[in-house]
Amino acid sequence: MSLPLSILDLSPVDAGSNSVQALHNTLELARVADRLGYSRYWLAEHHNSTMTASASPEIMIGHVAQVTKNLRVGSGGVMLPNHSPLKVAENFQMLEALHPGRIDLGLGRAPGTDPRTALALRRSRQALNADDFPEQLGELLAFSSENEGFPIGDTFRNVRAIPSHVTLPPLWLLGSSDFSAQAAAALGVGFSFAHHINPGFAIPAIQMYRNQFTPSSQLQEPRVILTTGVICAETDEEADELGAAMALAWLRLRTGQAGPLPSPEEARNYHYSAAEQAVINDTRSRQISGRPEVVHEKLLKLVEQTGADELMITAMLYGHENRVKAFELLAEAFQLKAQPATANVA
Repeated sequence: MSLPLSILDLSPVDAGSNSVQALHNTLELARVADRLGYSRYWLAEHHNSTMTASASPEIMIGHVAQVTKNLRVGSGGVMLPNHSPLKVAENFQMLEALHPGRIDLGLGRAPGTDPRTALALRRSRQALNADDFPEQLGELLAFSSENEGFPIGDTFRNVRAIPSHVTLPPLWLLGSSDFSAQAAAALGVGFSFAHHINPGFAIPAIQMYRNQFTPSSQLQEPRVILTTGVICAETDEEADELGAAMALAWLRLRTGQAGPLPSPEEARNYHYSAAEQAVINDTRSRQISGRPEVVHEKLLKLVEQTGADELMITAMLYGHENRVKAFELLAEAFQLKAQPATANVA
């Protein structure tokens, strides 16, 4: 089965390492993905996190695009309520101008952080509590140079995103509920569903998007990316150990004790309470884990069930070498077409 395979990278921070190294690891993994034949490489937006270093996807997109040549590079996603719609339009038109035909603009509406940090980002409680994502989205599109802009008499009537003479990159709405599914369908743009966040709602959300999709100048037919968490290693036992480490990291995150990704050894020696074990079991049920052939089979079944057009993998694994190996194994399992090596541009 020929299926586009892509990567969502949160720039994970390993215990014993730091966020600076995590960002350099992202650039190295992107080079590997470019060579292996992956389709897209998206960067996430998370703030005030000791587990990830992915606070500014628009900056990392430029760097990743600079050190690769085949991948589409984008945001998975920019959390629009944290930003001025004009600034988002300008950032992505600039990226499109510098890397034409290779940029994706994925948008989400969650804060990507805790409430206090969201307040620091949005600068007022009024903005923090506002539920105006559709209005923000409309502004972003109106500021874009290829659209008609704001109506006569509007305050922003003569405001346009620069650089001009470049179109906004393809738009994707990200979500784990029916809100983004319906919004993406109404706009006629791509929809990316976060299966790793809400696996049980993937099928109805995707069906809703397809049933309600309205063709647009950007997209004539519905297009779905399914993002899911994967733990892949050479053996089931290795995958199980790596999965246990990631599950401990998420347990700590959910109980207010977030930190860098723990090692498999640390997870092995951790003594769980009954309540903690329940959280661990829930977390691990959201992961597709195992050796390559097992993961491949499970992923194809998931695609068949959901009708997704493309798979996007997030792999929060301890150890940069383990993450690289996981994506190498997946590329081989899915028979991706290898590309010429990318120049090592700093």
